[in-house]
Amino acid sequence: MTITLDTARTIIAAARAHAASAGFKPMTFVVIDAGGHVLAVEREDGSSNKRFEVAFGKAHGAVSLGMGSRALMERAEQQPYFIAAVTSAVGGSLIPVPGGVLIKDAGGTLLGALGVTGDTSDNDEAAAVAGIEAAGLTAQP
Repeated sequence: MTITLDTARTIIAAARAHAASAGFKPMTFVVIDAGGHVLAVEREDGSSNKRFEVAFGKAHGAVSLGMGSRALMERAEQQPYFIAAVTSAVGGSLIPVPGGVLIKDAGGTLLGALGVTGDTSDNDEAAAVAGIEAAGLTAQP
């Protein structure tokens, strides 16, 4: 199974709705598939410059290492040289802070990831989880 464009759009719409209802700052959302290919992107009005790269780095890092970016942050705290080396190996697209959430189906198969940025990392992650779950999929922060 893969993520369709319609599913990616549903995930982003639900993540945006969660962020708006919670009063989060303007955000940027990037959905990628399990191969790291961009499926959908939305940048809200007022979201700052270069937020695409940050959201993509959160999602791409999660898919690259098979763990959400919160887990990557914990790994970076324990093994900073490893995370620095992997960041270089993946072309710099790895942001080890919350907001990059793996997307899995009900059977646990990796479908891709959602990267969110614009507010605090915890709020970015909350919006991502809400969007993924609203689409009937499993979020792994």
